[in-house]
Amino acid sequence: MRHRSLLTSAALVLGAALGVAGCRVQFTAGGSPTPPAASSPAAPSSAPASPDPAAQPSQVAAASGPDALLTEPAQGFGPVYSLIGTAKTSVDLTMYELSDTTAEKDLAAAAHRGAAVRVILDKREEHTNSAAYSYLKSRGVKVAWSSPAYTYTHQKTLVVNNATAIILTANLTSRYYSTTRDFGVVDHDPRDVAAIVAVFNADFVHASGTPGGGDDLVWSPTDSQAKILSVINGARHSLRVYTEEMADSTMENALVSAAKRGVAVQVVGENTDHEYDTAFGKLAAGGVQIRYYKSPSGFYIHGKVVEADYGTPAGRIFIGSENFSSTSLNRNRELGLIIATPPVLASMAKTFAGDFSHGIAWPAH
Repeated sequence: MRHRSLLTSAALVLGAALGVAGCRVQFTAGGSPTPPAASSPAAPSSAPASPDPAAQPSQVAAASGPDALLTEPAQGFGPVYSLIGTAKTSVDLTMYELSDTTAEKDLAAAAHRGAAVRVILDKREEHTNSAAYSYLKSRGVKVAWSSPAYTYTHQKTLVVNNATAIILTANLTSRYYSTTRDFGVVDHDPRDVAAIVAVFNADFVHASGTPGGGDDLVWSPTDSQAKILSVINGARHSLRVYTEEMADSTMENALVSAAKRGVAVQVVGENTDHEYDTAFGKLAAGGVQIRYYKSPSGFYIHGKVVEADYGTPAGRIFIGSENFSSTSLNRNRELGLIIATPPVLASMAKTFAGDFSHGIAWPAH
């Protein structure tokens, strides 16, 4: 099994800010070609044809209000680096895995010019994180290992100047950027940002407390399962699900129940070593349409998304670090959010349609 996060079941920024940082980012409501309707998915494929990142346009979906979508691998992580480059007062980064010399240098540079830079890295991934830990600590960055209260600190969040947050499904591990399907949401909502910073303050010193939900936030181990289930159970027309892991019976049962009440449920996931054969079989028997990827070195589904009822007034979407596993939902520190920004939903639906059409149909023939 090749989990790029190695986690088993045990925008972007405001255009003006990025312009100052010298990064040209295109905000667009588009992405992949126009998708087929959710009720009429593309014809099944018996073998994956990995999407070509170079052929896909740069994707940062335009947002009404504070939300904007970053889609990987098309966009690249330049906007993340540029946001760090705008830091004047503070940077708070919580990251499961950090192995990206550009990001590390940008964090060190922010500290050098006087910003208060703090980083939490997952202790159980010390073999991956130790080099970044040592580098940052030697350059004036305040670095802490994650709290032992959580099985993993699998959260992937950046907050700059206590004003802008990026909530990612991706780790900052550059060796995977070019072949991994991941997402991020830029969030300027003051209540969301304040709640994220408050949790960071507690986690940095290993203090306990109940995270605030802000306007949109989804925290593990506090409320993630209940809030993600609310998206699934509330769907009336369609569900599009990206998941790296399919290892939680409660979530699986909810997807089957949705299909049985007439919702068009589509899943794009990973199944590298047939690890999720049983779960996929159960879902397919319940009416869920499944496409999966299994290349040990090629295109990899790492995003965690549940999009409900796209194209209707009730459309909304969960994007975050939470996998469909009991560990992720109930024992880790994780963060996602649920929003209803129409251009974000539209961009996600287009990207999903392409990945669904290129995946291996379950059951494979």
